[in-house]
Amino acid sequence: MLSVVTDEQAQPELRLDLDELAREGARRMLAQALEAEVDAYLAAHADQVDERGRRLVVRNGHAPARTLAMGAGAVQVRRPRVDDRRTDPATGERVQYVSAILPRWVRRSPKVAEVLPLLYLHGLSTGDFAPALAEFFGSGAGLSASTIGRLAEQWQAEHAAFTQPDLSDRDYVYCWADGIHFTLRLTDGRLCALVIVGVRADGTKELVAVTAGTRESTEDWESLLGDLRRRGMRAPVVMVGDGALGLWAALRQVFPHTHEQRCWVHKVRNVLGALPRSVHPAARRALNEILAAEDRSHAERAIEAFAAEFGVKWPKAVAKVTDDADSLLTFYDYPAEHWLHLRTTNPIESTFAPVRARTKVTKGPGNAAAGLAMVFKLLEAAEQRWRKVNGPRLVALVRAGALFEGGKLVERPEGEVNSEASDGQVAA
Repeated sequence: MLSVVTDEQAQPELRLDLDELAREGARRMLAQALEAEVDAYLAAHADQVDERGRRLVVRNGHAPARTLAMGAGAVQVRRPRVDDRRTDPATGERVQYVSAILPRWVRRSPKVAEVLPLLYLHGLSTGDFAPALAEFFGSGAGLSASTIGRLAEQWQAEHAAFTQPDLSDRDYVYCWADGIHFTLRLTDGRLCALVIVGVRADGTKELVAVTAGTRESTEDWESLLGDLRRRGMRAPVVMVGDGALGLWAALRQVFPHTHEQRCWVHKVRNVLGALPRSVHPAARRALNEILAAEDRSHAERAIEAFAAEFGVKWPKAVAKVTDDADSLLTFYDYPAEHWLHLRTTNPIESTFAPVRARTKVTKGPGNAAAGLAMVFKLLEAAEQRWRKVNGPRLVALVRAGALFEGGKLVERPEGEVNSEASDGQVAA
């Protein structure tokens, strides 16, 4: 039988709780890793000596202890220092030893640094970080309101950089466009964040644009789309959006060859809003018949049936569908694998949920710049979880102008070119 035998020196360690054990283990392992890193650095330059034969690179004690916020909690560590007397031949300046494990000014591990912005963006206010997380980390170091404030300023700079790159090396075949509105807490007025998400030729979804507008007007959308075109963006084959007239008027001005697809989620909501509650179940079934039809012709007949059933009593509700029939059925002209993605603006709408949650807690962002940076960072974080569209290989065929009937590829005689695809390339 095995037994644990301890001496008096080891007994205090065994009385530590699990969190303290984890922190103590992390502290020791980090200290050993830092010492090993310095030993390797010294060994690599052991042959470099001055005119008296003395080494140019030697140990120089330890830096003052500092507390580092890590996943295991707050760990106090002393970084070993190196006295490097060498000079850079090119600049003549002293060479500085920089630890790859623990750079000089780091106070948080990369994982903790990633978590803090997410907690802020999902509703934790700047003044709540220290009291909320100090118990978890074992210390409130590095969790002050000013620290989080600096992060917000950094996000604004990152957003500004995001709006500059050239887009000529990217090809967005499909795009979704939508806007989110919120009240500004510290200034007058409201902010409308205009967002575009695109699908590249390999089927990957990517954040294309996040910019501020006063409302979803033609001028605001035209300014955004015009900027994307100036930066080299080609005309997308399909743009998916809600019923905001400003987007579609701007799209016809900037990318006239791009096809329009109205969002069915918004459309159903608008139609039901024009009908009495008593007929909502029947109306939903009729609308689902249009949305789930096997092809465009069946969908058109389902629209006729919807109009016949509800048109006499509620013509305004029916007109919301019949007037936009072409743009509501655009998705049927593309691969069946893509129908699910093209029918709605869900790729953006689902990402807006945490934005709305954050603004509900804080009563809105303080100003437009902070609100825009918040939307940008949330979308950027969500982008890492976006999956490719179904049938990603088919996206490139759509860009090439391939024809689809009933969601299936139509084979063409060899050498035949789609004139509409050629026009789209010229217009882009």
